[in-house]
Amino acid sequence: MPKGLKRYYGRSDLHFLTFSCYQRLPLLGTARARNLFVQALDKIRQRYEFRLLGYVVMPNHVHLLISESPKASPSMVLKVLKQRVSRDLRKRKRPAPGQLRFSFPEGPGNLPRFWQPRFYDFNVWSKTKVREKLEYMHANPVTKKLVDHPKDWPWSSWSFYAKGEIGLISIDPIW
Repeated sequence: MPKGLKRYYGRSDLHFLTFSCYQRLPLLGTARARNLFVQALDKIRQRYEFRLLGYVVMPNHVHLLISESPKASPSMVLKVLKQRVSRDLRKRKRPAPGQLRFSFPEGPGNLPRFWQPRFYDFNVWSKTKVREKLEYMHANPVTKKLVDHPKDWPWSSWSFYAKGEIGLISIDPIW
């Protein structure tokens, strides 16, 4: 763990988590990969019973705003989520044309892993910080010039907050 990085668990705070693909490569660069990530997130949320307040899945990183789980720390939840996504994306033996394929054994042209090993965790304790983190993550696809408006990026919780609609995964109300 990097020097000075402290994680604070057990205080019922929300956690704004950011984690990246290996070497910030666009390993979530296809709709299929992002859809698979969202499906895995939903399954892990049900298994660990944490609240999902916001998310955005970008081509090379992910932001989540979650509550603490009664069953595991955010670190353990993220470990299981990352393992599931990387395993599910490796299942397909032959990639479709234009589809990324991940080969994990060491060697030329192979990736040693799917995810960077660490993650950023910011404890969110106020309504002001919740709004700040949600606005930041929902603006991310626009900032990165993937779309002109957050409504055009379905892999986020924007539609829940802007229109009250259920998107690809249901969002838990804040308070």
